[in-house]
Amino acid sequence: MKRFHVNLAVANLAQSIDFYRTLFGEDPTVLKDDYAKWMLDDPRVNFSISQSSRLTGVSHIGLQADTMSELGEIQERLHNAGQATLEQPDAECCYARSSKTWVRDPDDVAWETFVTHNDITHYGSDRAPQQGEAAKEISRCCA
Repeated sequence: MKRFHVNLAVANLAQSIDFYRTLFGEDPTVLKDDYAKWMLDDPRVNFSISQSSRLTGVSHIGLQADTMSELGEIQERLHNAGQATLEQPDAECCYARSSKTWVRDPDDVAWETFVTHNDITHYGSDRAPQQGEAAKEISRCCA
């Protein structure tokens, strides 16, 4: 079963953690100095926030698959539709190692489809596709 994923860039991590702790009625599943994540079952969502000194708001949205087979089905649909994607079979981002496929929708919203393999001790970095190009290197993951 897939899980919806939303990542927000926030200006004040502590204030945002307090807000979302109240909204969701539970503590974050993962809590770091620059990042927090709630793995909620009701609603079934992977909701994360990351400290940002640049732009705030929705960073990206996505679908978290439980298995590589589920991820493969999503990748196949995107490829069959002729979508430009960026494959990342061993990405390190948001304190996790994952296999990912990035795509941008017609309105330039970044979508991340992924399977998480395990946790890592650092934030990591990866790249997301930019409008009009397959991919662009970025300094902070999931941006």
